[in-house]
Amino acid sequence: MQWQFWIIQTLNSVAFGGLLFLLSSGFSLIFGLMRIPNLAHGAFFMLGTYFGYTLLQKGLHFWPAALLGGIGVGLLGIALERFILRKLSGNEQGQVLVTLGVSFIIADICLLVWTGDPMPLAAPQSLRRPLLFAGFAFPTYRLVVLGIALVAAVGLYLLMERTRLGAMIRAGVDDMEMARGVGIPVSRLFTTVFLLGATLAGIGGVLGGPILTAYPGLDADMLPLALIVVILGGAGSLLGAFVGSFVVGFLYNFGIALAPDLAYFVLFFPMVLVLVFLPQGLFGRVQI
Repeated sequence: MQWQFWIIQTLNSVAFGGLLFLLSSGFSLIFGLMRIPNLAHGAFFMLGTYFGYTLLQKGLHFWPAALLGGIGVGLLGIALERFILRKLSGNEQGQVLVTLGVSFIIADICLLVWTGDPMPLAAPQSLRRPLLFAGFAFPTYRLVVLGIALVAAVGLYLLMERTRLGAMIRAGVDDMEMARGVGIPVSRLFTTVFLLGATLAGIGGVLGGPILTAYPGLDADMLPLALIVVILGGAGSLLGAFVGSFVVGFLYNFGIALAPDLAYFVLFFPMVLVLVFLPQGLFGRVQI
């Protein structure tokens, strides 16, 4: 029935929006603090998916695999920031090109190690049975991913608004030079935020594996969505990343389902409007 389609598609969009938030929240904080788009962020997501696949093949349980996969990607993020991006401090164009090159390197390594065949990740056994409610059957795992994304959003909010570290990060996002002037170690913030963003992307990749599978090109599919989220919500805005993720989730799923030939137009047109009328994003702060 028609109304069943709308309900199921809405639930799918919400679940995908939660997964997208895990990717875009760290990307937004990195973009807001470092003033550059980390074009390797989609590759971090894909690498996390492949890490999760390998750990599951080794017999590890799904949840430890998600955590270890995220930590592994986070350590790679630290290495990228400390040994490469820091040496290009002030050279924004060079940093953009380097992160783009790193994304290509990661993609080629994944192709070499895991080949080009799609590799589906198995969801936890306890979450494979669909949830039945009012005559509908909806994958339980997707609801759990949504719940994890909401918990992550609350955790990030508390970190940003209720801790000293969060206050320093917000100060660095709002006015980096002033933050340096009052003694905030901005270089350490770079490393911390990069670690946080890369780890969230890696965990999101493992959690997204049972939904999206691991395949070459996953990075190129996810990175534009994260970019749109940041543009819509505003760089450095956690609320913007949260709202933008669900907006993009709805536009992406309904666009593909209802108008596949116009799906990208439906997805990118709101971004163009925001760039024209609100260049700082819906929840971003105007730079003075």
